[in-house]
Amino acid sequence: MKVAIVHDAVADADAADAKDVIAQADAVEEAMAVLGHEVRRFFCTLDLSTLQRDLVGWGADLAFNLVESIGGKGRLIHLAPACLDAMGMAYTGARTEAMMLTSNKALAKQWMTAAGIATPAWIGPWPGNGETAPGNGDLKRSWIVKSVWEHASIGLDEQSIITGAGADVLAILPQRATRLGGACFAEHFIDGREFNLSILAGRKEPEVLPPAEILFEGYEDDRPRIVDYRAKWDETAWAYHHTPRSFDFDDSDRVLLAALKETALGCWRHFDLSGYARVDFRVDRAGRPWVLEVNANPCLSADAGFAAALNRGGIDYSQAIGRILADAFVVNLDDSRIHRL
Repeated sequence: MKVAIVHDAVADADAADAKDVIAQADAVEEAMAVLGHEVRRFFCTLDLSTLQRDLVGWGADLAFNLVESIGGKGRLIHLAPACLDAMGMAYTGARTEAMMLTSNKALAKQWMTAAGIATPAWIGPWPGNGETAPGNGDLKRSWIVKSVWEHASIGLDEQSIITGAGADVLAILPQRATRLGGACFAEHFIDGREFNLSILAGRKEPEVLPPAEILFEGYEDDRPRIVDYRAKWDETAWAYHHTPRSFDFDDSDRVLLAALKETALGCWRHFDLSGYARVDFRVDRAGRPWVLEVNANPCLSADAGFAAALNRGGIDYSQAIGRILADAFVVNLDDSRIHRL
């Protein structure tokens, strides 16, 4: 089978988070070779007509969609699957609508709240209509200011945690927007534990992989326990070496882990995800889980959390890529049936 790996166009001057897509493409291409597929890579830019022409010209049977941004803008991530939908080409991962809904963090939180999925209270987004989420009122509390569209902890640092009432926080958002991709919001900061649950499509049902907890080793009380940009990408940073993931839990966490798994599956179904995904949680001091984000296209590089969860679950990386490919054809067939009705 001819599989086109479609990913962001990357320049030498780009930051580490942008260049990571090359490591993902390398890992996926290696897995494709093991599976016996013919592979070619294609850049996705704003020139979508050229991408379509090149895919057709090569005779691609399927596109493995690794696009995370277009023209350096995360808010354009949904254009890649939309382009493939318009071609009628099968592709891996989330459909256009799911990618759009989950990539806009504020919109995703609205959808989760409507479905009864617990997510921290929020303010914004800015730019927006100036409204705050219900229940914020004038109560002073801790908030974390995030980008609406950009992922990979872009713009997050120790200064992202602020304290204030709703109106005060809303006034701060315009000042933070530029460094957060032009749009941001504030979310109630859950001071507690952090978990990532990866999900892989199966023949009949999605499979939740072993849960991972991010440990904040050696963090003093005055250091925010967050995985900021430097903790994720800067190998010279103290935080990079003190935020390991752990798959080892005591029996006392059994009920919590079951709740995390159930909620992660609920997110998969509510957003109609496919292929693979990751759901990020914080768990407060009372042991209640809160969904921070639903990532419809988590990093697939060999050293990332998804690959680590596969390894912990005893699933070979190439086997997992094969399952993602198989799911792509099933989802594409289902879409075709819907379009014919």
